[in-house]
Amino acid sequence: MVRVTSPDAAAEGARRAAEFLELLADDDTAADRMLAELTETRDLVFLGAGLTAIARTEGRLLPTAQRAQASTRQVRLGQLRDANRGDVDGLRTWLRRSGEEVLFIRQLRATASRS
Repeated sequence: MVRVTSPDAAAEGARRAAEFLELLADDDTAADRMLAELTETRDLVFLGAGLTAIARTEGRLLPTAQRAQASTRQVRLGQLRDANRGDVDGLRTWLRRSGEEVLFIRQLRATASRS
């Protein structure tokens, strides 16, 4: 099987991040399957970059205290990523937790907007 890499890896990572978040919100098994299908470190890292961009963008919209907490969680996720740079399974764990963080931020925003 020949895989064609997108000429714009960042755009592909952002597209995959959106897809992964939809799967994670609706079907854990499908989200895990998507991560398992990504075998190249490069693909995992660009997916992670997309998730990080979403988390930081949406985290900026939180109230001050929650924004500070989200920022701290992003630092910890970065440490998890760095600790697993050479480990594909470890990167998948980082991606799973990063996706869960985005969903949590969205939940916080929804709660804050109802207040």
